[in-house]
Amino acid sequence: MTSKVKVCEVEELKEGVLTKFDFGKETLAVLKSEGEIYIVEDTCSHQKYSLSEGEVDLEELTVECPRHGAQFSLKTGEVLSLPATRPIKTYAAEIGNGAVWVSI
Repeated sequence: MTSKVKVCEVEELKEGVLTKFDFGKETLAVLKSEGEIYIVEDTCSHQKYSLSEGEVDLEELTVECPRHGAQFSLKTGEVLSLPATRPIKTYAAEIGNGAVWVSI
């Protein structure tokens, strides 16, 4: 069963900075870039390290895990480099009343 939760106010997000938000068992990483909001699970599929601590490439919209360098697409969750072999989960951001919402 999914439920819609408020992540944050849009104005709380810093442009180009991947920000971590905890929702019980779900931890999300949220990026605001050029008016778009991208939401992915905050855990690398290789060894469960926090992706929000990694390096973001704003041109390619990717994040690199700070532990072993696995790269993922922030748009699709696709694995772009080893050692990870499984994609990460992505979420559709919904904007309403100045806030970012997500169904988890």
